[in-house]
Parts: sequence; structure tokens; C-alpha cells
Amino acid sequence: MKLTVLGAGAWGTAVAVSASARHDTRLWVRDAQQCERLQTRGENLRYLPGIALPPSLVVSSDFDSCVEHARGGLIIIATPMAGLAEVLRRLPADASGVLWLCKGFQDGTGWLGHEVARAVRPNDRRVGVLSGPSFALEAALGRPTALVAASADAELCEQAVAALHSESLRIYTSSDVVGVEVGGAVKNVMAIATGIADGMELGLNARAALITRGLAEMTRLGVALGARPDTFMGLSGLGDLVLTATGDLSRNRKVGLLLAEGLPLPKILVELGHVAEGVACAATVLRRARARSVDMPITEAVVNVLEGRGTPEQSMRVLMMRDARPES
Repeated sequence: MKLTVLGAGAWGTAVAVSASARHDTRLWVRDAQQCERLQTRGENLRYLPGIALPPSLVVSSDFDSCVEHARGGLIIIATPMAGLAEVLRRLPADASGVLWLCKGFQDGTGWLGHEVARAVRPNDRRVGVLSGPSFALEAALGRPTALVAASADAELCEQAVAALHSESLRIYTSSDVVGVEVGGAVKNVMAIATGIADGMELGLNARAALITRGLAEMTRLGVALGARPDTFMGLSGLGDLVLTATGDLSRNRKVGLLLAEGLPLPKILVELGHVAEGVACAATVLRRARARSVDMPITEAVVNVLEGRGTPEQSMRVLMMRDARPES
């Protein structure tokens, strides 16, 4: 199979490295100078240092040739959510099946990936999302990882399995695109909350409570947007939430830890050096929840801290003083 990955960030590079072991794969790099560095050094020093690019992986800054290469195969978009619409517009009408890796909401519209795709390519059903609990570095190192490919097109899901399923990478399939995308977006907000609690040294009881109630919030919003509740007990829900909320490689968790130390958000983002999607999308999650009358108190607490309307201590106190209620 011929496969093209559009976007050479950490996760795009990791997927391209993994796929190139079995398929004729190209990696598109937006910036020509960055592309030359990857070609010359055989390594993505900026986003995935220490991982050698296989000689079989073709790295190019020629968008059109990379897209044409995958004709009849599979295109994987690995840009941030902010770049998804632009890339979808640049693809020809008869492009191959398309999956995106980005998680979160589009700035301004508040759309999830499938909503962006519906607006840009309204007649194209061969689109979907590839998501799940995954740190790029571990996937690139060949450590066991499991993801879910979700699309209304069952054939596209099976194509993703054929392209990516291997001894180190398991690909499951789903038709619940909404659920998979809500899980991938909201877990980042919950990871910030968990990082704050851990930074405040509130203990393992508090961590377990936040993750569990965070999953409840995620599920409520997803169901209100049309998702199936069982999706949130899977890889893109519970799995991604646990990884992002507890893993040391999690940028969103790191934001929470630093907020608990009292560092201002602008300084945290500079120190981080990479995008933490939860910071950008927390307010959007809350806005979409309120539009559907969905109660998301943890999300609201995170937004208050991020926007300077409350300290971590104040926000935690508000959460703990909420009225008792049935769990379900």
C-alpha cells in the first residue's frame, strides 16, 4: 500500500516511521528548510530527537507529489487542529481515504475534526480519525500501542488496519467518530485538572476521583453531541484519559503541575515549547457543554484557573463543596 503522512510533528513522524517498515511511505514537511534538515540528518531533531528515519521513508516538501503518491492508498493528516481545514481543502476531490491524527476543537468555530471535514468536504464519506492513548516517542520506539480508527466508512477503517496494524501497533475500528473525537479532545482538559491536583500533592485518592469524574463529564458531553456511551470506556475515552492524566510525557499534565506551582500560564507555555491542546480547547469544551445544558464542573474549574478567575486551591474547594448527588 502507498501511504502519505501530511505533517512532520512528533506524532506524524512517528506514524510515518512505523508505516515505512511495511509500506511505501512519504512524509510531507511544510517548511522546506525543516525538510532539508530531516533529509540531511535522518532525524527529526525538533519534534522527535533520537529516532532515526528509515532509509525507505521519503521526506518531501512537495505537497502535490506526496498526495499523488498515495492515490489508491491512504493519506494521514498529522497537522495540529488549526491546520486541518487548510489541508483538507488542498486535497483533490478524488483523493484517497483520509484519516487525521489531530485532537481538539477548531479555534473560532469550536468544531471537532469531523465537523471541519463536513464543512470542507461535505460529500466525502472516506474520511475519519485515528486516535487513542499514544505518546509519539513510545510508538516510534516500537513499544506496544493501541489506537482506534473511526469513520462512517467501514472500508476506510479496514484500510487503516491494513496500513498500520503490526506487532507493536494494534488498530481497532469504530463507526463512532463523534465519541472518538470528544474523548480525544476532552481528556486534555482533564489531564490539566489531574496535573493541578498532583502538583498540589492532594494524593492518589484525589487523582482517582478526578479521572473517574472527568470520564463522566466526557461521556455526558459526548452523548449530548451524538456519541455512543460505550465508546468512552474504550481506547479513545478511558484509555487516552488515563495516559494523558498520569503519564510523565503528557504536556497537558505538565501544564497542570506548573499551574499548581503558581507559575503564570504564558511562562508555562514558553517553557513547554510544544502545543498543549487542553489549554487551547478548555473554554471551547465548556462553551459547547453549556450550549447543550451539560454540567461539566471540572472543566469549568480548569477554565477558571487558566483564565485567572481562581487559584488552584479555590477551584478545588469549589469542586469539593458541590452538593451530593447520585453517581449515575
